[in-house]
Amino acid sequence: MTDQPAFAFEEISPRFMPGKAGVPCPVPGKAAGRSTGADGHRHAHRDRLRQRFTDGGAGAVPDYELLEMILFRALPRGDTKPLAKALLKRFGDLNHVLAAPPPRLKEVDGVGDRVVFELKLTEAVGHRMARARVLKKPILSSWDALLQYCQTAMAHRDLEQVRVLYLDRKNVLIADEAQGNGTVDHVPIYPREVVKRALELNASALILVHNHPSGDPQPSQADIDMTYAIRDAAEVLGLVVHDHLVIGKAREVSFRAEGYL
Repeated sequence: MTDQPAFAFEEISPRFMPGKAGVPCPVPGKAAGRSTGADGHRHAHRDRLRQRFTDGGAGAVPDYELLEMILFRALPRGDTKPLAKALLKRFGDLNHVLAAPPPRLKEVDGVGDRVVFELKLTEAVGHRMARARVLKKPILSSWDALLQYCQTAMAHRDLEQVRVLYLDRKNVLIADEAQGNGTVDHVPIYPREVVKRALELNASALILVHNHPSGDPQPSQADIDMTYAIRDAAEVLGLVVHDHLVIGKAREVSFRAEGYL
């Protein structure tokens, strides 16, 4: 990673000016310990949002207010409501905002490095939480959680990605790894590398997962050919390809359920 400037994420207190003998004194026109005018309104609004969230949880606030609160640390002095609404208008919903690539986020006025950092950090936490619900657990009894994780991690990506879920002899998920990233409609993947990694992990089976940025999860002929190539390479070494999931915007297609495997 390249070095990034250090950011202060704490709320910024009212400005102070040096006084006599090095003792700070408040800026003229501001009462000590209190904010007035626009600063006071902003702090009061933020306090109300925090309290509403604390009392009622996520269900007590709409998406734009959740997004406002995510942006608090990135914009400690600014009004985050207009930016939150602009992001939702551009990308459609909170999930799409968090999943949007940094260059597209920066197309929205007011989005800089700090805002991108907070959004991608929140996205990463969400992905880790979803993955924790399925990692080290039997896949068959966690299938719904697995589908939810795949949707969370991949449904809103702008580029294709292939992930391989490696399972042990009891069908417990032992690893979830990205095998390749590509363009909007193609990603290179090599059966030999998939099988080699399975042997390194002492896996007995695997599930392929990839997304269609177009939103339509219907498998292409290239998807089918890739699946069969990996299946054939795996069978030589006694490995089983349980399924291949194609993730679209609103639903997924299972190769096994559709009769391809």
